[in-house]
Amino acid sequence: MKRRDFIQKGALTGSLLSLGGTSLVSGMSLSASEQKHTFNLKYAPHEGMFKTHAGNDILSQLDFMADQGFTAFEDNEMKGRSIETQTAMAKLMEKRGLEMGVFVAHKIYWKEPNLASGKEARREEFLNDIRSSVEVAKRVNAKWMTVVPGHVDLHLHPDYQTANVIETLKQASAILEPHGLVMVLEPLNFRGHPGMFLAESPHAYQICKAVNSPSCKILFDIYHQQIQEGNLLPNIEACWDEIAYFQIGDNPGRKEPTTGEINYLNVFKYIHSRGFDGILGMEHGNSVEGKEGELRVIQAYKECDNFA
Repeated sequence: MKRRDFIQKGALTGSLLSLGGTSLVSGMSLSASEQKHTFNLKYAPHEGMFKTHAGNDILSQLDFMADQGFTAFEDNEMKGRSIETQTAMAKLMEKRGLEMGVFVAHKIYWKEPNLASGKEARREEFLNDIRSSVEVAKRVNAKWMTVVPGHVDLHLHPDYQTANVIETLKQASAILEPHGLVMVLEPLNFRGHPGMFLAESPHAYQICKAVNSPSCKILFDIYHQQIQEGNLLPNIEACWDEIAYFQIGDNPGRKEPTTGEINYLNVFKYIHSRGFDGILGMEHGNSVEGKEGELRVIQAYKECDNFA
């Protein structure tokens, strides 16, 4: 199962789009460097988000992102790319001032337990994935990598499962700490990913506190946590000292900010007010297809970042 299934875009019609009083006309283009915007936070687009403007080549897409003022990029699938492609992407990102966000560090078990089970074979498989991810991170100048502990083990009490996960993550942290790398644990919502071991931010906080390592932190996905638990700003505040990374998506629909119920202007303003200097991954689809939709994404981030 690919974590990027959400990229399949919803098709909405209309040649005139309105965002906060700003009209976007069908066929309008944004590719010139003079359009570059300065954002308050490090929002990180992903591959395919601007392919109608930039084309299918990932290097061209990175150039387009930088031209629009984005200063980061995330790529869940980076580990699966060839070494040649990873190296070329890293070189271009360094040149264009794009900081590398997360990539997925390991095989994710969507239907069966792995880390929660405590089985030694599953633990060693995960740790080997972490070891190989160190080399990828060095190659692409990444600091963060996503970890999803997998499915619950229905044969074990939840407390035993949590203990199993903590022990595995302690061992993984010992691998990452000498390199200054950080795995970020991502809770996933019960609707999109039923049965996953890690679903809520307090649980992730408990685990990170128990692991007690600078290499084990929380990836707070705002879309997932709006569905799972709501109460976003108080939960972000409660978890703050263990959060190293955010991801973005509005609800319902998992599209760009301004398309759903989340007040991203206030959320971004709060994150910025706390002095957050990390990356916020734009892990969502575009609500409208083609160039119109890509322009809408850019405009949505300008609108929700307008709090300075």
